[in-house]
Amino acid sequence: MALHTQSPASAELLESSLDPDPVVQFQRWYKEAVDAGIPQANAMTLATAAKDGKPSARIVLMKTADARGFTFFTNYRSRKGRELAGNPRAALIFYWETLGRQVRIEGVVEKVPAEESDAYFHSRPLDHKLSSIASPQSEPVTREELDRRYEELKRHYANQPVPRPEEWGGYRVHPERMEFWQRRFARMNDRVAYEKQKDSAWRMMRLAP
Repeated sequence: MALHTQSPASAELLESSLDPDPVVQFQRWYKEAVDAGIPQANAMTLATAAKDGKPSARIVLMKTADARGFTFFTNYRSRKGRELAGNPRAALIFYWETLGRQVRIEGVVEKVPAEESDAYFHSRPLDHKLSSIASPQSEPVTREELDRRYEELKRHYANQPVPRPEEWGGYRVHPERMEFWQRRFARMNDRVAYEKQKDSAWRMMRLAP
């Protein structure tokens, strides 16, 4: 599939063109990224930190982005899950090179309700369900052990529903700060940030590139 490119020289990001709600603005940009044919436009960098401040980052897939926040699913016992349990804050980054755009998000994180995790888990393909149970995510393991666990589970659940494991579910990032970056000529890039105020209103400001 051919990607539709946008000339960086003609790209422009003006405050007057942005929605006052940064989540709505994100939804606009995300739709444009999907419409442009960008593979896995929902891929985002998730950065967390341990209690001692030691950071870590990885790519995860956003499943929903709405007024409630940005949702992803993972193993609660993974490194990111353990870090979020001790320090429930995170940063997200979306980068769509073809469009010359980046979105940064910072906020507090909480687990989604069990019913929401159940609904998403049961919507997944069978092999994804089985791998969620087979993998002790972030723990040392041999390839042989992992494959054996998967094949055992495949036989065990051949004719019955696969239950969601208690250690697997969703998180939602509630944004407190969001920044939209648009590439322009001579690295005179546009950056517009939103910060949530105490009354929950959003304040918009332009930042130097």
